[in-house]
Amino acid sequence: MARKPKLDETLAAAHDRARTALLEIAPESMIGEHLDAVCDGDRLVTHRFVTLQPGYEGWCWFATLTRIPRAQAKDITVCEVGILPGDDALLAPAWVPWAERVRPEDLEAERLAAEEAAGHAAGIVEESADAEETAGETEDGVDDSAEQFEDEEDADGELPEED
Repeated sequence: MARKPKLDETLAAAHDRARTALLEIAPESMIGEHLDAVCDGDRLVTHRFVTLQPGYEGWCWFATLTRIPRAQAKDITVCEVGILPGDDALLAPAWVPWAERVRPEDLEAERLAAEEAAGHAAGIVEESADAEETAGETEDGVDDSAEQFEDEEDADGELPEED
């Protein structure tokens, strides 16, 4: 059985070093009081600070520090800095795949909308086809499109001569 790592006192006391590391990613006005130092492993400690950033109530800034054996406080290395949600933080709901998120009634509504759109498009196509068919017909249904040019002027603006 592995032994439980004990809190490194040198790293635990280095909360000023952790705060300085956080200043690289956040303004000082957004970093609140030191909450705690948690042992993550041998010579590995995470410091947590209150977040004063608007919209991040319940979140904590963190800085993880480490050191080599027998190193002094001046030789502390910063592993990682960031912001994490706390227990009472407001979080987005868990992501749900699309196939599980869509309900049968959603699919039915989508199918009906597609049919309606297809029917509407077909209606427009039929109307335009009817309009093209009746474009050359007179009221009595006779196609007079051939006679159309006989009643018009020539290209030079004069009426054609009659024989």
